[in-house]
Amino acid sequence: MDKFKRIFLVVLDSVGIGEAPDASAYNDEGADTLGHIATHMNGLHMPTLGSLGLSNIREIQGVEVADKALAHYTKMQEASNGKDTMTGHWEIMGLYIDTPFRTFTEFPDELIRELEQRSGRKVIGNKPASGTEIIKELGQEHMETGNLIVYTSADSVLQIAAHEDVIPIEEQYRICEIARELTLDERYMIGRVIARPFIGKPGAFERTSNRHDYALKPFGRTVMNELKDGSYDVVALGKIADIFDGEGVTKSIRTTDNEDGMEKFIQSIDDDFTGLNFLNLVDFDAKYGHRRDPQGYGEALESFDRRLPEALNKLREDDLLIITADHGNDPVHHGTDHTREYVPLLVHHKSIVEGKEIPIRKTFADIGATIADNFKVTMPEHGTSFLDDIK
Repeated sequence: MDKFKRIFLVVLDSVGIGEAPDASAYNDEGADTLGHIATHMNGLHMPTLGSLGLSNIREIQGVEVADKALAHYTKMQEASNGKDTMTGHWEIMGLYIDTPFRTFTEFPDELIRELEQRSGRKVIGNKPASGTEIIKELGQEHMETGNLIVYTSADSVLQIAAHEDVIPIEEQYRICEIARELTLDERYMIGRVIARPFIGKPGAFERTSNRHDYALKPFGRTVMNELKDGSYDVVALGKIADIFDGEGVTKSIRTTDNEDGMEKFIQSIDDDFTGLNFLNLVDFDAKYGHRRDPQGYGEALESFDRRLPEALNKLREDDLLIITADHGNDPVHHGTDHTREYVPLLVHHKSIVEGKEIPIRKTFADIGATIADNFKVTMPEHGTSFLDDIK
């Protein structure tokens, strides 16, 4: 075929496949997200990913090596400095990030003082925390005082939680815009500010769907920009539009969790478009990796595997499916941070009779280069197309 009409790119957020060569520079020796989850589960039951060639990349306990893989397969090494979500995704779309985004266990006093002064509200929290746990801990105090609940995670993010009856949603957004402006300072270099509204009473708080992300714009043009400017569709599912601050996106579809993400992804395969459909499944990272829950992580992987055949069966002859990840997050590793790992790369289309191993990629940007090559738009500065290896 001359080119694929539609490319579906699925990022399994944090599903690493073993420590990268430079893991020691990140204090991540021995990290192995998929391997350690499989050991914990006494074997992962993922026959669909197995049939595509997951265990052909590196054998995973419980996942059979495919005699004739239905996808071409390899692994990719991250080239950029960092191991966060934005760095991984931006690199996938053709960028190289030299200066890593910063993560904090506690935001600097001067930042907090400026936020308090500009917002007119005091700050409580200022620590790494689960979003549901910190509103359980500080929600009542917040309701009594109107103070802002500020917290972070192992990612480069500043999150602000507030009750919608205490601080109206528009004021919450205005405060987050102030925080976004403050954190653009090179002293902080924080990737995202997130509004985390909630409702309810103490003991029964519930986060609402009014979450809003304020991300940095990519530092350069991505393959998504080139596709959009070339009149191709770029459909962003999940948090993709937030990660790229809307750059290069022609249609954005919100999702609530992995299950909802897969449901909307499978539905979107029925749509008639020409270009890229880009999905992120965040639960692996947010719900299980950071919380160091290998059991939940393993069950989520098996759930994804059960839904994947629905997507595969809907693909057309001129469709391409790429499955990969953006970093690791080994749930048995020390701390709660991401881990510097290789990520899997599975590339499937209907014409594959027997998938083959393709060379290990030295940068995630090879995906972006391949997409650009397929649609004949301007190639990214970084990355090498593997299009000829997969046809």
